[in-house]
Amino acid sequence: MSMVEKEIVSLVFYKDEYKVMLLNYSLSKEQQRFTALPIDALQKCEAEPDRHPIVIMYGIQPAGFFVLHGWEGVKAFHNNNNAILLRAYSINAEYQGKGIASQSIKLLSSFVKEHFPNINEIILAVNHANVVAQNVYKKGGFVNRGINAMGREGEMYIYHLDV
Repeated sequence: MSMVEKEIVSLVFYKDEYKVMLLNYSLSKEQQRFTALPIDALQKCEAEPDRHPIVIMYGIQPAGFFVLHGWEGVKAFHNNNNAILLRAYSINAEYQGKGIASQSIKLLSSFVKEHFPNINEIILAVNHANVVAQNVYKKGGFVNRGINAMGREGEMYIYHLDV
């Protein structure tokens, strides 16, 4: 892989051709407390058409994953029916530490504008103990407006990003 190709981070809708690589996806036990493995999130996407699986590409390799969940996901946290919920966000362990998370979050707003033109806000719930993720989201422009919710691992902050 060339140096230029290696540096390109992009967001693409999930395709079946990525499934094998996502089956070999790994996260630390600590990270698994806070997010779903892609293969588990994909099962929910298949059952709920309002969930859109997205793959974070690093060059030509799937390096990360998340789901954009429509109103059914948003309404538990926010009353803006033109918002979309970012969930199940992660970077595969072997790709962590390369700046892929920061780059992918910066691409998020334009990706949503292009593919979900009626959406004016992206929200997410991040566990209060997940400081690493909070820092990535804040660097990417997400803001904590003081709204909290309870999750399976305790208190979560609701972050917002205007699109």
